Amino acid sequence: MALTEYFEGFRDSAYQDSKGVWTIGYGHTLGVHPGMVCTQEEADQWLLSDVADAANAVNLYVKPGVTQDEFDALVDFTFNVGITAFRTSTLLAKFNDNDVQGAIDEFEKWDMSGGKHIAGLLRRRNAERALFTLGADFSQESASGEVQPELEAVQ
Repeated sequence: MALTEYFEGFRDSAYQDSKGVWTIGYGHTLGVHPGMVCTQEEADQWLLSDVADAANAVNLYVKPGVTQDEFDALVDFTFNVGITAFRTSTLLAKFNDNDVQGAIDEFEKWDMSGGKHIAGLLRRRNAERALFTLGADFSQESASGEVQPELEAVQ
């Protein structure tokens, strides 16, 4: 959840993402329309629901034996790319075939939106890969707002 919040950021007004999809809160898209606004509480509830949907998909499509860190990274990945893209991804196929290194290598391939490489998506994929492989802690930021050392390599 912290990883998703970190990369999505909170927006209380509807905006179009890089693909033109209307989005609000922490990356929520269902039922969003131009001019829509939300409260922090609404955004928090949508985030819980949207992350639960992604978690359910990971539980459904990933073979047993996933670690908590792998699961968390895959949930953020699924939240961001969508359930269908996750379900049909080479990343999932390789992981389910026990090609863990092959799956790890797939994260960075998902850095495009609207046909363009996006630096922010590459940072997110690197963070997911770090969590997946190293169990990096994305739950805390220092009081000064500086990112924990585990995140420095992906910023």
